[in-house]
Amino acid sequence: MALNEALANRIREALFNKGITNVEEKKMFSGMCFMVDGKMCVCASDDEMLCRVGPMYLEALEIHGIRGMIRNGKPLKDYIYVSPELLNDDKTFNYWIDTSLAFNKFAKATKSKKTKAGS
Repeated sequence: MALNEALANRIREALFNKGITNVEEKKMFSGMCFMVDGKMCVCASDDEMLCRVGPMYLEALEIHGIRGMIRNGKPLKDYIYVSPELLNDDKTFNYWIDTSLAFNKFAKATKSKKTKAGS
């Protein structure tokens, strides 16, 4: 998977149009992640969008075109991939952006890994 610049630009524009100002961009998950208030919210990777949706994770997995995120062989709850077919529709695209932003208010920031002294 590689960074999809067009999708990253679309996400960037959507966040800007929604008035989201505290956005940091980080290269993660083989793409570009958009951190909102210091928390991973949405990522552009290849042709899919990775969304952090929280408790509706299981419900979302029942939708055709949505798949869960697997990391180190284990499913990561709260995270889903939205297929390119679903992203073609602006209403659906914005629904997943809005859903991710809504959960972001309650999501916990990932603790940064501290290195040992002298390492």
